[in-house]
Amino acid sequence: QVQLVESGGGLVQPGGSLRLSCAASGSIFRMGWYRQAQGKTRESVATITSGGITNYADSVKGRFTISRDNKNTVYLQMNSLEVEDTAVYYCYVMEWGGPAYWGRGTKDTVSS
Repeated sequence: QVQLVESGGGLVQPGGSLRLSCAASGSIFRMGWYRQAQGKTRESVATITSGGITNYADSVKGRFTISRDNKNTVYLQMNSLEVEDTAVYYCYVMEWGGPAYWGRGTKDTVSS
């Protein structure tokens, strides 16, 4: 079974940066981050496959960068943060074969 350990997030001013990380065990096909703002549905932010294929939400292209190392740890570097980026960010992991797992979430607040 997949085990997840999330870290990062917090309070940052507009224009600042945050770096999220998620370490997963198991045989992973795709990892990434989703987010859910207050009163809104959860949406995909950025994902990366074991082959290095990335997928970004249009709202974060050019500002966020997702990467992955050899130990199944995914990183989300978030630059030029905006108030609209405020949300709970959830690590997402999908094993080969389909089962998916979610982290508990980390709150990222962008505010002056």
